[in-house]
Amino acid sequence: MNKKPYYITTAIAYASKKPHIGNTYEIVFTDALARYKRMQGYDVFMLTGTDEHGLKIEELAKEEGISPQEHVDRVAGEIRNICDLMNTSYDGFIRTTDEQHKKVVQKIFKKLYDQGDIYKSSYEGLYCTPCESFWTASQLVDGKCPDCGREVKPANEEAYFLRLSKYQQWLEDYIEEHPDFIVPESRKKEMLNNFIKPGLQDLCVSRTTFSWSIPVTFDPKHVIYVWIDALSNYITAMGYDPDGSSELFEKYWPCDCHVIGKDIMRFHSIYWPILLHALGLEIPKQLFGHNWILFGEDKMSKSKGNVIYSDDVVEAFGVDGARYYLLSEMPLNSDGSITYESLIERYNSDLANTLGNLVNRSVAMTKKYFDGKIMPSAEAEDVDADLIAKALETPKLIAKYMDEYRMADTMDAVMNLARRANKYIDETAPWVLAKDESKSARLGTVLYNLLETIRFIGVSLEPFMPETSVKILDEIGAAQRDLASLENFGGLEAGREVGEPVPLFARIDAEKFMEEANAKMAAQIASAKAEEEAAEEIVLAPEIAIDDFAKVEIRVAKVVSCEKVKKSKKLLCLQLDDGMGGRQVVSGIAQYYEPEQLVGKKIQLIANLKPCKLCGVDSFGMICAADTPDGVKVVFVDDSIPVGSKIR
Repeated sequence: MNKKPYYITTAIAYASKKPHIGNTYEIVFTDALARYKRMQGYDVFMLTGTDEHGLKIEELAKEEGISPQEHVDRVAGEIRNICDLMNTSYDGFIRTTDEQHKKVVQKIFKKLYDQGDIYKSSYEGLYCTPCESFWTASQLVDGKCPDCGREVKPANEEAYFLRLSKYQQWLEDYIEEHPDFIVPESRKKEMLNNFIKPGLQDLCVSRTTFSWSIPVTFDPKHVIYVWIDALSNYITAMGYDPDGSSELFEKYWPCDCHVIGKDIMRFHSIYWPILLHALGLEIPKQLFGHNWILFGEDKMSKSKGNVIYSDDVVEAFGVDGARYYLLSEMPLNSDGSITYESLIERYNSDLANTLGNLVNRSVAMTKKYFDGKIMPSAEAEDVDADLIAKALETPKLIAKYMDEYRMADTMDAVMNLARRANKYIDETAPWVLAKDESKSARLGTVLYNLLETIRFIGVSLEPFMPETSVKILDEIGAAQRDLASLENFGGLEAGREVGEPVPLFARIDAEKFMEEANAKMAAQIASAKAEEEAAEEIVLAPEIAIDDFAKVEIRVAKVVSCEKVKKSKKLLCLQLDDGMGGRQVVSGIAQYYEPEQLVGKKIQLIANLKPCKLCGVDSFGMICAADTPDGVKVVFVDDSIPVGSKIR
């Protein structure tokens, strides 16, 4: 029997910098949906990837002294590593620097130009580099970009435009006639009332002021602007080509669901359907716009220093601990929040106490009272009925919630079943039954009901906490692990043996953890502040003449030895061979380098700086370092340059 195809995507992540835990929410959310659809019997294709072109990336690469391709190769690798770290089951990972993608995007652009949907004109407006968006003065908020709140710059250039205005009425009618196209309802109303009905302006789809993008084949001084490039990934990844598409595309298109952040709903609900309609393609069945994961009440931002990264969370709470928190903390119609305090509380309360304790106790009692063998359900009592009803209700609730993208409610449904099972233990008191030999059959029934309920939990958790699901089902010796087996209570086979009771989640010492986390966060904030202050100093620095610069003596020196300054967490003491007899320099880079990383390296030394004393240690100079988005980086010198050489 052929399975029904189901195509689901994330938005592609912008390859500017390493994503934080808030960025990770979308891929985990989409993965849970994809895994659940597979359990329901669908032939699922899940796509994710990276958006790798644009002025912002070109500028970042220039700041780093590398090519844009080198920059996106590194960041795309980090993004993919995080997808893998979070145990996501994507079937395709597209990069917009893939050659096939670029070729098809060029064909799409040419096709739209040839049929008159793209035309050449000029643009005069205000441009936001981080958002890669043009704005009119009336669209600004307090003179800044309405999307991100950053500064905008005047821009005037020749450009190609997509005729959005031509399709306004069609789009408005389509959304009205397809009420489930944009969900939740609040997003649909926002798009219609705030952006579409007031009137669509034609969209700038090419640029001439930067080069890091896909060239327009018939006008090489233009590159294809972000949205035609980025949005087309959903079809190019599946083998779409205006000259003839692949079987993969024919099988899976139209997309069943694009999972996207609320901040890019406008592009997906306006530009994307018009682009597809102009190409003569079907429109995606649904757009789901999710909210953001905030740090406390603030949006996570590296400039604020309030960033939590996925690998840090996984190191502390495990992959499934991180997945559970993300999926359980995001309400449908409001932003979620993450703090280490709330992470610890939910981990200890839900995973260690409620779920972990339930499984551990039930398996341990089966081991203790029946040598690990699962007894049949032989002596039912009224108290069993409510537990069984709750178990049978839970898969139905999950199905309803998943259809409505209510992921947090789904997690609550599973955890509520675990809470009900714990209550059942208190109601039946197996340890009391075990003291009366005549109650052996009843004890076996109670433990069977507990283990079968745990099977329901284990199967239900597969899309959300896949590793934990396997551990639970292995521990209770469950053979039946599919959704269909949850239609009836009693799928666990009597006579099978349980495994060894192993704690699923070890409790976290909140006080100790927060002490370390607060210290790390304080360092991040201090680093962000230092970068900001350094940037301000650069902006405000007065111009100097060449004679002023000539007063600074910069020489090449080699690090002979290096050690931490005992009275400081920030300082390193370096012994240098400077070609002039050697000298000692103290530098505030201990949080960025271990001493052994510097030994043997050649650096740039400010040799005529007035001596000073730092934490009681004499310093005779300063080494050159750069403030970067990833922290302070020492400026190393090519090893072929002799020590003592003057830099000018």
